[in-house]
Amino acid sequence: MADRWQTSRELLDRARQSLCGGVSSPFRASFPVPLYFEDGNGARLLDVDSNEYIDYTLAWGPNILGYRHPKVAEAVSRQAMSVHTYGAQHRLEPEVAEKFQAAVPCAERVAFTSSGSEAVQLVFRLARAYTNRKYILKFEGHYHGWMDSVFLSYRAPADKFGPVDAPTVALGSRGQVENSAGNVIAAPWNDLAFLERLFAERGHEIAGVITEPVLCNSGCILPEPGFLAGLRALTRKHGTLLIFDEVITGFRISLGGAQAHFGVTPDLATFGKAIAAGMPLSAVAGRKDIMEEMYKGVAFGGTFNGNPMSLAAANAALDVLSANDGTILKEANALGSQLMEKISAHGKAAGVPLYVCGFGTAFALHFTPVTGMKHYRDTWADDKEKLTRYIKGMLEEGVYLLPDGRVYTSCAHTEREIQETATAAQKVLASLA
Repeated sequence: MADRWQTSRELLDRARQSLCGGVSSPFRASFPVPLYFEDGNGARLLDVDSNEYIDYTLAWGPNILGYRHPKVAEAVSRQAMSVHTYGAQHRLEPEVAEKFQAAVPCAERVAFTSSGSEAVQLVFRLARAYTNRKYILKFEGHYHGWMDSVFLSYRAPADKFGPVDAPTVALGSRGQVENSAGNVIAAPWNDLAFLERLFAERGHEIAGVITEPVLCNSGCILPEPGFLAGLRALTRKHGTLLIFDEVITGFRISLGGAQAHFGVTPDLATFGKAIAAGMPLSAVAGRKDIMEEMYKGVAFGGTFNGNPMSLAAANAALDVLSANDGTILKEANALGSQLMEKISAHGKAAGVPLYVCGFGTAFALHFTPVTGMKHYRDTWADDKEKLTRYIKGMLEEGVYLLPDGRVYTSCAHTEREIQETATAAQKVLASLA
């Protein structure tokens, strides 16, 4: 049988002689076949071996409008013929910030950065400066970037987490300094009773609580009813800042992010990925009095912050996403929800233990007997080998998925892509039974 991915394999072998590991991010090496791509349009990608795929990776999330959206492409092309970056102010900065304010409830002020990891570092520094407290509380399994200060209790070995009623802070990487764990408190998610006990004892020490409002990075687990509102009330009671990491949910779950969707407004929030529909851009948004600590001794900077190329893309993307009260995103989430239902039904029909959770434009597949998920530890029962077989099978059917079981849909996916994907899933799931 001919190798469908021969050119990709050859390019990867070549890249390993010059590029560390052969890829630009180690996460990408975990794909069953690390593919090289030639082109993309709408919801589809073309690899260097001329294989076409319906794409559900969306470059790990940013391409909310799919590939080559005409308005974004036009805006970037126009800016590319002008100045790429000034390292100074330009008209697009307030224009995009104002559109951000109009969409996002917490955005009294906005600051642009280049990556989500940077944005998280800024909110930590702001929270500590504003409250004059040391600790940041984070939840197990939540990802907020790869920096030492927060790459903790993420996907470390299970025996490093400690008992669920007394979690330890688990380091996430070799070479990570151990004292970084000394500034963080870890907690299980979706457990208000635990948090109430913790805050009764240590609330006066906690500067901020950071959470993915939907646990997208570890299985797309939804907050339980009342959890985010309860967290908002608890942090307010103890003078602690509530921080939403909306790098994934922002401009994806709804135009105003998860905070608008769930009706809970944090003090600070980080955004990224979908803001610029494929160009590198992240942001911090929040209360004016907290954000302006940056001009009272809280250091923050970046040569490429607010660069014209990224903001040109964001300006166009926000226009598209906000048109008709965000109708395009509502439709994308509705179609994605249909796909969730179809895959779940096919798994049940095939007799394959499968739990599908999340929301329309970001959900995850768990090959597990667990029928409901509350927090990260619930994902430990997942059958990783079966997931890998499913992803490889879908790739052979022309459907490109992320290696961790996450599925991103975009505004470019249509009923045709949804039906073709569901048909492929039915076939592959039957083979796993």
